[in-house]
Amino acid sequence: MTILLSMPCVGCLRRSRGLVLLRTAALGVQTRNYSRNETSPLEYLHQSVVPSMHYQKSLPRLPIPKLEDTMRRYLAAQRPLLDDDQFRTIEKLAQDFQSGVGKQLHEELVAQDKINKHTSYISGPWFDMYLSARESVVLNFNPFMSFNLDPNTKYNDQLIRATNMVCSAVRFMKTLRAGLLEPEVFHLNPAKSDTDRFKKLIRWVPSSLSWYGAYMVNAYPLDMSQYFRLFNSTRIPKCGGDKLFTNEKGRHLLIMRKGNMYVFDIVDRDGNLVKPAEIQSHLQYILSDPTPAPTFPLGVLTSENRDVWAGLRERLIAAGNAEKLNLIDSAIFCLCLDDETMRDHIDISHNMLHGDGCNRWYDKSFSIILTKDGQAAINFEHSWGDGVAVLRFQNEIFKDTTEKPLVHPGSVAAAVDSASAVHRLDFRMNSELENGIIKAKEKFDSAVSELTIDAMEFKKGGKNQLKKSKLSPDAIAQLAFQMGFLRQHGQTVSTYESCSTAAFKHGRTETIRPATSYTKQCSHAFVCQPGQHSVEQLQAMLQECSKYHGQLTKEAAMGQGFDRHLFAMRCLAKSKGHALPGLYTDPAYAAINHNILSTSTLTSPAVNLGGFAPVVPDGFGIGYGVHDDWIGCNVSSYPARNVHEFLQCVHKSLEDIFTVLDGKPLS
Repeated sequence: MTILLSMPCVGCLRRSRGLVLLRTAALGVQTRNYSRNETSPLEYLHQSVVPSMHYQKSLPRLPIPKLEDTMRRYLAAQRPLLDDDQFRTIEKLAQDFQSGVGKQLHEELVAQDKINKHTSYISGPWFDMYLSARESVVLNFNPFMSFNLDPNTKYNDQLIRATNMVCSAVRFMKTLRAGLLEPEVFHLNPAKSDTDRFKKLIRWVPSSLSWYGAYMVNAYPLDMSQYFRLFNSTRIPKCGGDKLFTNEKGRHLLIMRKGNMYVFDIVDRDGNLVKPAEIQSHLQYILSDPTPAPTFPLGVLTSENRDVWAGLRERLIAAGNAEKLNLIDSAIFCLCLDDETMRDHIDISHNMLHGDGCNRWYDKSFSIILTKDGQAAINFEHSWGDGVAVLRFQNEIFKDTTEKPLVHPGSVAAAVDSASAVHRLDFRMNSELENGIIKAKEKFDSAVSELTIDAMEFKKGGKNQLKKSKLSPDAIAQLAFQMGFLRQHGQTVSTYESCSTAAFKHGRTETIRPATSYTKQCSHAFVCQPGQHSVEQLQAMLQECSKYHGQLTKEAAMGQGFDRHLFAMRCLAKSKGHALPGLYTDPAYAAINHNILSTSTLTSPAVNLGGFAPVVPDGFGIGYGVHDDWIGCNVSSYPARNVHEFLQCVHKSLEDIFTVLDGKPLS
């Protein structure tokens, strides 16, 4: 089963009416083939004519919306969620906010933004939001994206695939750091902008003007400021607020197997990739190591509450483990070698999203997980970035390992002394640390036991038919979720769809609000009023939903949503020690930010599955993909919701939608 999806906060690029639409929910990117110079040395994936960060200096700044636009959009998003009395209450609160304290906060935010022209108004508050969160990163923040299997099945051997992925990862890192990685650009007219001629020209345009040169030919460079956190980076737990740590001097890889941790160098003293045959030898040594799983697996501590983990980390350091922790934190990335084989796509989802808690270090910027049967995935910590860099990395790694693998079936590992090169990390423990690990494992097991994942494939239509009907495929998928929830629970609820603002300097994400007055009316017509509307009336409602969703998407991509603006003003009020205005303390504000439907989409030739947990206990985590002739969903829930029934309701909703599009009345 192949379902292409995503998780929150990852970049997706689409074209709609000539505008760059950066939809991220979790992972969506319209991938492109990054050309490789076939004469590139072993050390690099390719050698871009245009320096990697050439456009960074001249990227436009993320706009702060007008306050009146934010309040209008906020009220429009609240309307389908509230009854008349509730809506009148928030209308009055919004009016008071706009003419009073909100006006002052907005002006202060604009003034701050003018002083800090090197960044965006949302970047600082967004980092703080993630790093100050005290919940476990597992299920609450870290998503996963699994790789497709190598088309050449012989290369899916765990050792072969692990070696090739490590080598390709180093090549990507070196290409990036040498400034040779092709810049991330969305091309509306590739025939003009994605050409050698244009690249040779634009490279000579000063970086302070280069964005404008790309814009003149309908090309939109994207922010790449998050890329430097990809490697040698870790989230360090601190009481009250974590820190991001990066040490680019680290030359070693962190490997986990059976809960044991190992390190060895994958870059030599000259900065070159260690010979692939030597890397293969070292990984073979680890895979054959008879050392049993530790009684107290340290990795499970990274699944703890962040304050609890911060305290235990201090105990670890006091016990004499500082140097070993530094080796973990400064490792280029983490490779998790699992001894399990995967039964099906649901088994893959559970293993790659959370696993057993023992063979993971969830705080690393990213980990590549490889099972016994060659299934591979990336699990990444979310505070440092929104996944745009991770997906680019994954696309490049898949392309490189499948087209230009450096080791092959039958390749002989180098005859080197792996026992000396590979170091297993032994930690000094005491009873307090051991008890902390036991409690962390108990909490982890309890949390993941509550999570259910199920998947659905709708095979009766997809992108092709929707486009023929002049409907947005994403809008129709989102409508199906609204109809499905209404069918299951009889109500319209707060829904989140993330949109990347990477078209701007230090852009993060904006929220699309798919639950609208249009989707509410349409859902009720399909679900609650069968037979009361003609086929033509239902088709007209579908068109209205699609048109309005497209408008919301374009606004969000251009930084013209309302969620981030309101969030930034709220953070500003708190930082000044002011009491929160009534707009923020009203139950309606809490309700719209209690996202029962958290949704995300992805299609990529590298990615098979993607997933994340619900963001609230009574919610669904919905990863989905709309393909040419089918639609797939990978959905998670906790016991408060029945994910199996929900997917049946979504399937029924899609059947009804495509029946109407075929010109047939609902049965």
